Amino acid sequence: MSDTVLTLPVMTSEEYEQIEAYTEPIQLNISHIITEDDEPVDNFPSEKYQRFLIEPLYGSDVLQRPFLAAANVGIFCARHESSIVPAMLLSLGVEVAEGWWAQEHRSYFIWEFGKPPDVVVEVVSNRRGGETGVKLRRYAQLGIASYVIYDPQHLLQEVDLRVYELHVGEYLPRPDSRLPRLGLALTIWHGVYENRLDHWLRWCDEAGNLLLTGSERAAWAEQEI
Repeated sequence: MSDTVLTLPVMTSEEYEQIEAYTEPIQLNISHIITEDDEPVDNFPSEKYQRFLIEPLYGSDVLQRPFLAAANVGIFCARHESSIVPAMLLSLGVEVAEGWWAQEHRSYFIWEFGKPPDVVVEVVSNRRGGETGVKLRRYAQLGIASYVIYDPQHLLQEVDLRVYELHVGEYLPRPDSRLPRLGLALTIWHGVYENRLDHWLRWCDEAGNLLLTGSERAAWAEQEI
């Protein structure tokens, strides 16, 4: 029995170009998506809390680079759905694109980053934000592993701080304020930040050591001289 040799037809350069045209990645049209509405931050406490939750993360070596921490930035899970905007988000293993002025890089598009954020934080300042209702359900649907609600005035919950973890699509409250998947924890700290004495929500490591701000690190450095 003789071997049969299969001869494949040779494609022309024009046929190769046609195949490449079909296999090029499709660029999604997101020109209709509103990534910012130019509305100001609600109030002074919220604005200061948002900055206080971000700057110490970038000044610390607790988190492995890259990561993205941002305040008041919309999260989009699909082109046809509106965004949801937490006070603060943290996502590990991702970073903002070089061309961050381009519309497809201005907000947290889950399809661009390839994953939802790892944690979102809400700071309650009124009873209209839906932090314990619609936002809680929406963040769970997005698959965000941890959700933090800080309610210093007890407008929506009986405690100042509550940390939720996602289990089978549903958030369950933790008995503490740790985020073990991130190697982080949260604490309520009484002290001065930017000349304001108050109770502040801030990051610490799993051992309870505060993640310091730039001014705090500078003060420690001066003491050691």
